[in-house]
Amino acid sequence: MKRPHAAATGLKDEESYARGLARAAAGALIFSFPLLMTMEMWEFGFHMDRVRLALFLLVTSAVVFGLSRFAGFRDTSSLGDDALDALAALLVGFAVSATLLALLALLTLQTAPREAVGMIAVQAAPASIGAVLANKQLQARAERRTKEDRAGYLGQLFLMAAGALFFAFNVAPTEEMILIGFKMTPWHALGLVAASLLTLHALVFSVGFAGQETHESQALAFVHYTLAGYGVALLVSLYILWTFGRLDGGMSDTVRAVVVLGFPAAMGAAAARLVV
Repeated sequence: MKRPHAAATGLKDEESYARGLARAAAGALIFSFPLLMTMEMWEFGFHMDRVRLALFLLVTSAVVFGLSRFAGFRDTSSLGDDALDALAALLVGFAVSATLLALLALLTLQTAPREAVGMIAVQAAPASIGAVLANKQLQARAERRTKEDRAGYLGQLFLMAAGALFFAFNVAPTEEMILIGFKMTPWHALGLVAASLLTLHALVFSVGFAGQETHESQALAFVHYTLAGYGVALLVSLYILWTFGRLDGGMSDTVRAVVVLGFPAAMGAAAARLVV
């Protein structure tokens, strides 16, 4: 016979998990809604290469799992619990995306299965990230966990990559990224690179990444965090542009597009500690 204390504890755990799922759904809605209203995202769901889409889902799943180690929607103590949280966040992301697409009449009974799967999968990426970050964003400040403060250097770079991915994903599908790159001269591109580095460096020190206090000079911090973070942002930008088929032009067009998207990606990398 279960003891009253054990039963009460189990009920409390169930209520806590249900509350966590509710936060996850709210986070998925908040993070994904702007992209749900974007025509380019609907079109990518229709036409996106399925190999690239499958790879993108794998990358998203890996990012969600990594984020669950730092800011999952409930407190965890093992890799198994983190994996379950990541799976729950992905399921919530898919469910919220499908529901909203249906409510907005973008997903109907006449929609072809291939198109429906593509639309839901593309939209589920930001929704899943929002779901796994819901606990960090929506809990009372006193309840928030600070596991990310104990992350090592590689953990900090992962958080920067996650922030870059989220920021870049919000603008990469738009035509404006390509148009801006087309209108830029090499001098504009160099100026944007410098602005990205300077802004990233300023924000990194304002946010205060773990480990910065060990540097004796800003020169070392600039190399370890700013240059590394900008490199991560450029790699994320290159991958996102490739995923959305935005690298079909020549080398010059590719470089300019990566530099343009690298600016918001760098902001996401710098603000990663605020976002996650």
